[in-house]
Amino acid sequence: MNGSTPTPDSALTSDVLVVGSGPTGLLLAGDLAAAGASVTVVERRPHGISNMTRAFGVHARTLEMLDARGLAEELIKTGTTVSRMDMFGHVTVDLTRLRSRFPFLLISPQYETERLLERRAVAEGVQFHYGTELLGLRQDSDGVTAQLRETDGERLLTARSRYLVGTDGARSGVRGALGVPFPGAAVIRSIVLADVRLDTEPDVMLTLTGSGDSFAVIAPFGDGYFRVMGWNRNHQVPDTAPVDLDELRLITREALGVDLGLHDPRWISRFHSDERQAPSYRVGRAFLAGDAAHVHSPAGGQGMNTGLQDAANLSWKLAAALRGRAADPEALLDSYQAERHPVGASVLRSSGALVRLAMARTPLQRAARSLVTRTLTSVRPAADKALGMISGVGISYGAERGAHPLTGKRAPDLDLADGRLYEALRRGEFVLVTPRGVPDTASEGVVSARWRSGRGSMLLVRPDGYVAWASDRPDPTGLHAALDRWTGRARAVAS
Repeated sequence: MNGSTPTPDSALTSDVLVVGSGPTGLLLAGDLAAAGASVTVVERRPHGISNMTRAFGVHARTLEMLDARGLAEELIKTGTTVSRMDMFGHVTVDLTRLRSRFPFLLISPQYETERLLERRAVAEGVQFHYGTELLGLRQDSDGVTAQLRETDGERLLTARSRYLVGTDGARSGVRGALGVPFPGAAVIRSIVLADVRLDTEPDVMLTLTGSGDSFAVIAPFGDGYFRVMGWNRNHQVPDTAPVDLDELRLITREALGVDLGLHDPRWISRFHSDERQAPSYRVGRAFLAGDAAHVHSPAGGQGMNTGLQDAANLSWKLAAALRGRAADPEALLDSYQAERHPVGASVLRSSGALVRLAMARTPLQRAARSLVTRTLTSVRPAADKALGMISGVGISYGAERGAHPLTGKRAPDLDLADGRLYEALRRGEFVLVTPRGVPDTASEGVVSARWRSGRGSMLLVRPDGYVAWASDRPDPTGLHAALDRWTGRARAVAS
């Protein structure tokens, strides 16, 4: 672990203070440091990465994001890829239909994602302070002052930063200090999960099924272990209640008809799942991201993925504000709430719908589940839309009236004259793609690229891989306005 130990009288000073070192905080900190910002991460855990984790699925859009940071291929080697998912014994979801470089779900423990993101953050110069908790904060026109305490109780610290981001989970101390409510309720209690070996592997490697009184999810890690998660309506006890493998065997047998011979658990736990969302992701110079901003059911495996995409959306905007590369920094920072809050609400709805389908018990509920499964089986546009939202590749952001239809949409990994788009995005800047023969546009914070094909369109792609501006033909005037708006330092564009 990287980290410095301040003297008792010293204060921590940085451009951005990140509270929480889970995947969301690590990606955000690494992005900001790569952009030249000084970043401090504080984490109340005495140690960094835990090998006990609930998240296990990395979706296509997250892998695209990690590809833009040169990490996707290495992460893929840590797990196994799944191209099909069986739901309720009636629907097989074909992930190969995803229009992505990564048409699958990667099953890999969360700690592998954290390991890669922490290594990158350390390499970029992020300063880590583990065993440190937030006591409170106050803001002024120039920044945020946070009061911290080392968790052994021996020393109080002060941290001063221009911005602060709370990525400290569902019980966020940052959210509490800001006075931001977290409305919602528990959607399901007493979920049991374990990483185990199986005597009999399921026919479809990723399975979600339920009997009405029980449901189970089974996914392979690729190292001989499987993540098995189950719930029984008739045995709901507090999270602190003892849990053993016999309980999970019983749940699996009721949900699947067989228990698959679960044995040799390397981890077993019990938890409950809430559906909650903060109404505000920004309060002045402080922001919330990941589970600090939203929590939902584990169905669909969208939790960690949504948090990582929060971080990717916020990091370049904070970097632009810090570097003076935004025409209107406040409006740009406000767009984090405008873009990511609706996504969080959508994830709450979709994941909640999946878990309620798995819990279907009454004849009416089962009929509704049958209707949904038939629709997903027979109506391809509906299935593709659902798959796009769960995987993240179908998520887009709103655009101004009159904007090009591509504006706000996710940019796929386009084939360029000198490589791929997501390779060009590894510099953390905007990427401008133009036809051959169009004069190069010199603008700070913009990487110039050419189409490999003879396409005549122009495309300005944001650092997070979404289209900022597009034109079907060369448009120097429109491009100048777009560069001025997005980078704040447009140069004259040759016509």
